[in-house]
Amino acid sequence: MSDSLILMGVIGKPHGVRGAVHVHGYGEDLHALASLKLRDEHGQPVTLTWISEGIARITLHKNGVPHAVTDRDGAARLTNTKLLLPRPDLPPPAEDEFYLADLIGITAYLTDGRKAGLVAAVHDYGAGASLELDNGTLIPFTRDAVPEIDLATSRITIVPPTEIIGEAQKADANPTKTGSAETELRA
Repeated sequence: MSDSLILMGVIGKPHGVRGAVHVHGYGEDLHALASLKLRDEHGQPVTLTWISEGIARITLHKNGVPHAVTDRDGAARLTNTKLLLPRPDLPPPAEDEFYLADLIGITAYLTDGRKAGLVAAVHDYGAGASLELDNGTLIPFTRDAVPEIDLATSRITIVPPTEIIGEAQKADANPTKTGSAETELRA
């Protein structure tokens, strides 16, 4: 577990003329963001007050002094502001759960035990998360492609999809699964 800042949401476009904004959250409970000690990219505290589903008023705290955003221009200047939370402030995950940010920096191994690289980043553009290894390889974060995760030993096992590594390399990367008759004969 690191002390890094975890992206919890992003401030979107203004809503109306009185300083409200759309807020996009990256968790199961969008409204829980209001109870967290959020910060912007500069480390300044940010408070959300929900006024309707996905719409909030923003208060920025500069040098301990709260400054409520009260007009559309102020709200527009906040568009794309990241809402961050220090990792230690997140509640501990339940048994058999983890935060995707905790995968960054752990070692990825192929099913035959060969090291594939380190997890450099976790991406989620809306169609599902993917893991980026330090060599640039992207692995979809699915049970088929990442069948084992062991945070205690800082290791994951990956089975790169054929679309990523090709048929020949797929057989080499996963000798327990047969990719051709020739591979079956060698097994």
